Amino acid sequence: MADSTTNQPSRTRDLDKLLLRPGNLVAPIFDPGAQLRDDIGEYARILVVGAGGLGCELLKDLALSGFKNLEVIDMDRIEVTNLNRQFLFRLEDVGKPKAEVAAKRVMERVSGVNIVPHFCRIEDKEIEFYNDFSIIVLGLDSIEARSYINAVACSFLEYDSNDNPIEETVKPMVDGGTEGFKGHARIIMPGSTPCFECTIWLFPPQVKFPLCTLAETPRTPAHCIEYAHLIKWDEVHSGKSFDPDEPEHMKWVYTEAVKRAELFGIQGVTYSLTQGVVKNIIPAIASTNAIVSAACALETLKLVSGCSKTLSNYLTYNGVEGLHVKVTEFVRDKDCLVCGPGVLVELDTTVTLQKFIDILEEHPTLLLSKASVTHRGKNLYMQAPPVLEEMTRSNLKLPLFELMGKVSKDVVHVTGSTTKNDQKTSCLRKLRIAFKGVDGMTDTDMAGGA
Repeated sequence: MADSTTNQPSRTRDLDKLLLRPGNLVAPIFDPGAQLRDDIGEYARILVVGAGGLGCELLKDLALSGFKNLEVIDMDRIEVTNLNRQFLFRLEDVGKPKAEVAAKRVMERVSGVNIVPHFCRIEDKEIEFYNDFSIIVLGLDSIEARSYINAVACSFLEYDSNDNPIEETVKPMVDGGTEGFKGHARIIMPGSTPCFECTIWLFPPQVKFPLCTLAETPRTPAHCIEYAHLIKWDEVHSGKSFDPDEPEHMKWVYTEAVKRAELFGIQGVTYSLTQGVVKNIIPAIASTNAIVSAACALETLKLVSGCSKTLSNYLTYNGVEGLHVKVTEFVRDKDCLVCGPGVLVELDTTVTLQKFIDILEEHPTLLLSKASVTHRGKNLYMQAPPVLEEMTRSNLKLPLFELMGKVSKDVVHVTGSTTKNDQKTSCLRKLRIAFKGVDGMTDTDMAGGA
């Protein structure tokens, strides 16, 4: 009897059509052949940030596209409300870390793939952790999280003396996002294409309700929910911060919102709507996640292999009425604080680390508070955790010039918080430090006003 597997198509059949044959749209680096396919599986390391609806699809698509060394990072645990679209999870998984369960499920279904899960906040990882990956793929639903990863990836970028990006320091990113029946996929090549910060204007501001409307004339269920969330909570729980990920807190807001709605004859307050309003959640559509993930996985494969030209550089998908797909080539902001050569700060050699941190807080462009400073992987001062703060506290009294090895100029990375749209957000900035009077530096006006 003939071997029943003889006539079965290879799992890599479709992948081979891309990687084993030459073409007219390939990149200069493309070298077709089985060796290329094997090298992608062996050497390419991909980090997926987020293990939600889009993250689950990304892990599956990347694993089936020949990538064998994957890692995923996510801080959330599985909830019942996730199960309708985050297909890697089951009812018995509720309460477990998303990253760990997603990694396990994909490895069970796709042989030869190794996925390392990280159940933590993206800020908990050292910056160098992200530098170990070939490409970073984002499946996030948060502008703040995207901004942070974007800043981390751009922090690795170095420029030559002519302010041209050095190719080997470029950390490519592939970013996907979905919102109901709409979605986008984009590639970010720091220094060449616009980074996330260059096009932050693409994201509309979050809808906010006037407090007077919430307090006096509520007209919609959302008004009642935000009243309980923003006003009533502080009245009853003075000094206690609201945690949207704490079920008891959310139930309390829901109960108070129902009372408020009944008082004004408003119908439609539900627990799921309460979660959506408080967390600014837009209902997710599984098919949108699948479409955007497919685009992101294909761009990742093209970046690694050169098998075709990459996206230039932003794809939008709209499936609300019919189907509309469009690619737009956005232009990089040459003065971007994140993906540019870095903000120049000129200092005297006598400026201490503490004075430098004070300058950052008063700097008209940066406005960074509670700054932590690193130089070439060495922690000069860390605000947290307490053990690192204590270890680096003595450096505050020392001149930054000495802490940086008495070089005339170099780059430091600063992590802190800044205010954007009346909200404090964490950020990472790359600064070019130049010391006056060293190796021909002139006494020009200092950018930081030291």
